[in-house]
Amino acid sequence: MQTCSAADLIPRELAYRESDGLQVSLLWCKADNSLSISVVDSLAGEAFDLPVEDHDALDVFDHPYAYAAWSEVPYRSRCSGSELASRLE
Repeated sequence: MQTCSAADLIPRELAYRESDGLQVSLLWCKADNSLSISVVDSLAGEAFDLPVEDHDALDVFDHPYAYAAWSEVPYRSRCSGSELASRLE
């Protein structure tokens, strides 16, 4: 039986881009081998996460708002100042 360490639960950043207050990260979680996209718009105070399949990961990374709209993710969610700050770390 394979055990899972605490480090395995922390997502690893595989790709990152930033432009005009918009930060997009492609994250991989070793524990369950899942991928997700994290988007933070510091100017608008909005943030959201999208789970992604491995074959779509780079396309979602390049076009997160299109995929958020298509998958009905509430990407217009406002973040509190402390939540937004923690996502920017």
